[in-house]
Parts: sequence; C-alpha cells; structure tokens
Amino acid sequence: MGSVDELAHERRKTQFDVGALKIVWAGSQHVFEVSDRMSKLVAADPVFFKDDRPRLGRQELFQKTLRKTAHAWKLITDLRLSEEEASKLRHFVDEPAYTDLHWGMFIPALKGQASDEQQEEWLPLAYKMKIIGCYAQTELGHGSNVQGLETTATFDPTSDEFVLNSPTLTSTKWWPGGLGKVSTHAIVYARLITDGRDYGVHAFLVQIRSLENHQPLAGVTVADIGVKFGNGGYNTMDNGLLRLDHVRIPRKQMLMRLSTVTREGKYLQSDVPRQLGYGAMVYVRQSIVADASNYLSRAVCIAVRYSAVRRQFGSQAGGPEIQVIDYKTQQNRLFPLLASAYAFRFVGEWLKWLYMDVTRRLEAKDFSTLAEAHACTAGLKSLTTSVTADGIEECRKLCGGHGYLCSSGLPELFAAYVPACTYEGDNTVLLLQVARFLMKTLQQLGSKKPVGTAAYLGRLEYIMENNCNVSQAKDWLKPSVILEAFEARSARLAVNCAAQLREVSNPESGFGELSSELVEAAVAHCQLIVVSKFIEKLKQDIPGKGVKNQLEMLCNVYSLSLLHKHRGDFLSVGYLTNEQSKLASDQLRALYSQVRPNAVALVDAFNYTDHFLGSILGRYDGNVYPHLYEEAFKDPLNESVVPKGYEEYIRPVLKHELRASKL
Repeated sequence: MGSVDELAHERRKTQFDVGALKIVWAGSQHVFEVSDRMSKLVAADPVFFKDDRPRLGRQELFQKTLRKTAHAWKLITDLRLSEEEASKLRHFVDEPAYTDLHWGMFIPALKGQASDEQQEEWLPLAYKMKIIGCYAQTELGHGSNVQGLETTATFDPTSDEFVLNSPTLTSTKWWPGGLGKVSTHAIVYARLITDGRDYGVHAFLVQIRSLENHQPLAGVTVADIGVKFGNGGYNTMDNGLLRLDHVRIPRKQMLMRLSTVTREGKYLQSDVPRQLGYGAMVYVRQSIVADASNYLSRAVCIAVRYSAVRRQFGSQAGGPEIQVIDYKTQQNRLFPLLASAYAFRFVGEWLKWLYMDVTRRLEAKDFSTLAEAHACTAGLKSLTTSVTADGIEECRKLCGGHGYLCSSGLPELFAAYVPACTYEGDNTVLLLQVARFLMKTLQQLGSKKPVGTAAYLGRLEYIMENNCNVSQAKDWLKPSVILEAFEARSARLAVNCAAQLREVSNPESGFGELSSELVEAAVAHCQLIVVSKFIEKLKQDIPGKGVKNQLEMLCNVYSLSLLHKHRGDFLSVGYLTNEQSKLASDQLRALYSQVRPNAVALVDAFNYTDHFLGSILGRYDGNVYPHLYEEAFKDPLNESVVPKGYEEYIRPVLKHELRASKL
C-alpha cells in the first residue's frame, strides 16, 4: 500500500508557523522536546502496539496491559528517565493501568497526608515500586458523600493497633483502580473510632496482599468488579472491591500529618493546618482539567482530519464531491470543539499556577484564597469533563458511519474518558459547591472583598446597571466586550438566585428547590473563568508567524459559540438585545470561514503520533480508505471464509432441515 498524503493540499493553505504553535500547545520548548521524544519512543516500540485492543477478551487485554506497564517501568529504569520523562512516557503508552493510581493518587496522598517520618519510611518503597498502592475511598453505597462512608477503623489500646472493618455490604470499597488484582497496599478511608467516639473519616495505610506470593492477607476479600462500558476503554484497569473483616494494622499506619492518635488512644489535631489536605484535591482536579484538553484534542484531531478527507454530495458534472469540512453545519459543530481544546489547555496551565500559589500560601498559613481555589477547581473539573465527554461523542457523529468503527479510535476514547464525569466528584454535585461559594461571596460583599476569579462580583453595581453597547458585528471581536458580557451574565444569574433564596424562610430547602438555577449560575461562572484565562493568555508575548492571530480567532470562536448556545441567559438577564445577539452569531459565522483554511494545521500543532491517536480516520497522511479495508480482514471473524457454525446453524435454515436437537 503506497503512502499517499491526502492532506498535503490542506497543509499548503496554512497561514501560520505550525512549529511555533506546537511549542505554545506544549507549554514550553523544553516540554515540547520531552513530549516529542517520549511519544516517538513509545510509537516505535512494538510492545506498545494497541490496535488490537477492541478485539481482545478481558483476560488477554489485562495481561497485555500488565506487560506494557512492566515494559514501561523497565524502560524508565534502564534509560534512567527523570520523573517528568517517566510521566510523559506513561501518558503516551495510553492505557489506563494500576500505575495511574500508584503515581497519580497513592503517592500524592502519602505526600499530602503522611507525617514526615511516615513519608521517609513509605515514599522510597513507593518510588521504587517495591510496594504498589491504590486509593480506596469510594464504597458500594457511598461515592461523592465522603462523610457517609461506613468502613470503620477502631483503635485497640491493648495491642496498639487499629482494627479495620467493613460492617455492611454497602461499606465494601468499590471502584478503586489498581485494587482488583495488582495493588499490595491501599490508602483506606475509614471512620476513626477511639475512646468510644467517632472522629469521622481518616486515611490509613493497609497492606492487602503478601509481598511474597501476592495472596490476600487474612481478613481481606479483594476482587475485580467486572467488565465496564466499552470494548478496550477502561477494561485495561483492574477496578476493584475490598472487604475488610477485622483487619489489624499498627497504629503508626494511620496517616498522621493532620491528626494523630496517641498510644493511650487520645485523638489529637497536629499543628499542621487541616486546610493543607485540600492542596492534594486541588492538585488532582487540576490534572483532570489538563487531561480534558488531552482527550478532547485527540477526538478533534481525528474529526478535523477525517472531515477534510471525506467528500459527500454536491459534485458538479462528474467533478469531486464537496469536502465535509466545507459544510457550515460541520464547522458549526466542529470548530467550537477545536477552540475548546485550546481553551481548556490554557485554563489548565493557569490552574497549575494556581495550585502552586495556593500551596505556597497554605504553607505560610494564608488561607485567604483557599475557598475561591476550591470552588474554581471543582467547577472547572465539572465543566471541562462534561464538555469533553460530550465533545468526543460529537466528534464520533461528525465522522459519520465510520466513526462507529472501533478502528476510528473514537468509541474507545469515549469509553476510556467518560468516567471522568463521575470520579473525583460527581459533576452536578461539584457545580452545587460552586453555587454555594457564589451565594456566600454575594452574602459577604459588605465585609469581604472577593478575590481571584470571583473579583468581578466586587464591581456588582457597575455590572448590574450597564448593558451591552455593541452596534456592529466586529465589536464582538474586542476582548473587553466579550469579557463584560460573560461577567454580566454570570453576576446577574447569581444575583437572581440570591434574591430568590432570600425570599424563602428555610435557606437550605430553598437551595434544594432552586438547585437547577444555581447549577446554571455556576456553569456561567466557570465559563467566564475559561474565557477570561484565554483572553489573559493572549496578553502574553506569543512568538511565531501568525500564531497569535490564530489563537485570537479561536478565543473568539470559543466565546461567541458559548454566547450563541446560551443566548437565552444573556437575553433573560437583560444584558443583550435580540439584535446584538444576532450580530454575535453573524460574527461567529465569519470566524468559521477564517478557521477553515487553518483547521488541519491547528490540529497538527497537537503533535500527536499516529500511534497515540490510534485512529485510522485521524491518520496524519489522511490515507483512510485503504487502511480501513485492510483492517477489516484482521478481525478474528474473518479467519475463515465460511463462518464456524455454518454446518450447524446456517445450512439447516437454507435447506429447511432444522431439527429441534440442532438448536
């Protein structure tokens, strides 16, 4: 099969320096070089081959995942890769595995919640993978409501041990990745009981399997929870269940950075501020936002390339049909997702900065920005994961019938991504937390000045009185005009909710009654954050011919497509007129025509190898059809021309020779 470049004509239209945008996307020249090197290392290694994943049974799929993780660890140690390089290598292997939890949750939890002495003992073992850990919080009957967890850890002063127990079926730990088959240790969240008193949920390090033969220890029942949504997807991961029947651990295995239990069984708070525990949560959520841009950009890359390859309808006098990407309906669905991938990338960068800033402040016992940072990361986790999950599915539809094939890469991408809407906080529950923060901020306006992403609420008088002054379509290209519109929508929706809450006698039941409106106000606030951070990014010095122009265009597409989608909000709060809303839609249409010649180059800037994309439709060379044809014959069903079962079940139907015993 010759290598034909079906997308060369698209790349010739490019109006900017793609190499320079690759560096902006990566975050820096250094990160670009590390990512580029690691992605090519993975792509060239046959052990990391993944095209057959959808065709494998669960046992074989899991075996191959274990082989890949072991091979990755060998490469990391043999090549003496830095922590940054190792993390990128695991990212490009692109297979959910127990290592994600070990490095992404177990180690950060030890860093955040174990005392210095405990860290000295356990972190070296974890870093060398002499122990493998997971994070056992969620239970069969309790997810987002951590305070409702039922597992108990009762202190026994006679033996200086905690006794961990699962008292009910619903207290079974359920879902932790890495738990089902691999982890030797788990950080178990349980209700601490000492001196006859329940001190609420705390973390304990529990060994669950022997380090000699991997058998579960006495009192430990552990297993995989079964096949999950999709083919390959998340089925490479051993999400597990855990029941503890009066399992004893030494007292020193309670994570003791924030509180301790003495030898006599007295419960003491340590002098480390409890708020430091939130730092780890902010860290995990910011990494989820970064992940959203990774997944959405992959889906968009596949859909953009294939939309430029696929032709449908409209051929004149036997000429070629029209490229699907030239249809306005396709652009209207696809280009806002392309813009969202970039928007999430930049808000993710900013969140990383926020995490470091909050951590520095917490260490200096400055809690002034914590509530805002908590609301901000909760809201952005919810917004970006919901948009990404829906966006991957939309990209599948944008690829027509072929998008439904596993070889398009999209069904598996969706199956692997969609749990992000639930883990680390259900998306609706998180938005209600943001709404509570907004209501509290408005309540305290007289005494407390809002900070950070909520600072605009401090200018409430101006925002409530001034309406939009746009008079022509191009006014909508001014960042200040866009920002003011999003601030007005968010502030006014929040103020309306606060006014309704003031009218009810019981604010708590009022909050429940108004929860749908409060969620809308929270979404508006989160969209404002993303828009404002995109605009802030564009104030920086961005090198490369035409790169800044492209990003300005994408920022406007992102903002105006949201304004178009939610125009009911902007109109109902009285900020816009119908005419101004129409001008925004006119400007958006004009922007799509400007994105069009650069669309393929804008996804090339993600710098994804064909291995990482894992999609025949998204191939760099656009040579789709010969490869789809070739892939069809690799299916095990095609190993024989006449299917197994012909003699027993097809022939009797054709020949009218069915007998009851045959079936």
